[in-house]
Amino acid sequence: MLIKRVVDPFFTTKPIGMGSGLGLSMVYGFVRQSGGQVRVCSELGKGTTMCLYLPRFIGQVGSEAHLPTADSDDAGKGQTVLVIDDEQTLCALVAEVLEARGYRALTAHDGQTGLQILQSPQRVDLLVTDVGLPGGLNGRQVADAARAIRPGLKVLFVTGYAENAVWGNGHLDPGMSVLTKPFEIAALASKVRALIDDPVNTWAHAALNVANAP
Repeated sequence: MLIKRVVDPFFTTKPIGMGSGLGLSMVYGFVRQSGGQVRVCSELGKGTTMCLYLPRFIGQVGSEAHLPTADSDDAGKGQTVLVIDDEQTLCALVAEVLEARGYRALTAHDGQTGLQILQSPQRVDLLVTDVGLPGGLNGRQVADAARAIRPGLKVLFVTGYAENAVWGNGHLDPGMSVLTKPFEIAALASKVRALIDDPVNTWAHAALNVANAP
């Protein structure tokens, strides 16, 4: 019975606080988005094998084929994005996707570590953070603390819950947006590009406040 539910969002056999149940769901979503399949074989007392099947490309591929270009709608131009997520595999995957599109990615796996980066003079053009984080600070608290010294910092909240369930009335400050898990790569890239291009504020203003902070 567990095999049938391993890719269900929020299904997990781990204790509370030890996992969201979104890891395999995200992997399954990425594979299916690529036109592939996931097969699970498990034998009691022997273990489990997961096989990922992805479509094979027949033909010739140039060295720059399928890579994002500077003219792509979702391509970055060297902007720095901080990704905070306690699911390390998902965090690394998001960072890899962003770097492949021309962004510079920084990562943290809890709110405290992420906030330390945001309190430093390090350039950060966009914060991408999970809402539920370990260590005493959730994603909204990290964003609010960061904006106290980086006014206008762009923030993308990633959550497995509906927007109005997280914020009550669904209200977000200017320069903030929400992306619901599981999401497609294209949706992530589009959200990131839209937020960075949003002229709510500039990083130069935010960096000036960091430099002058006590």
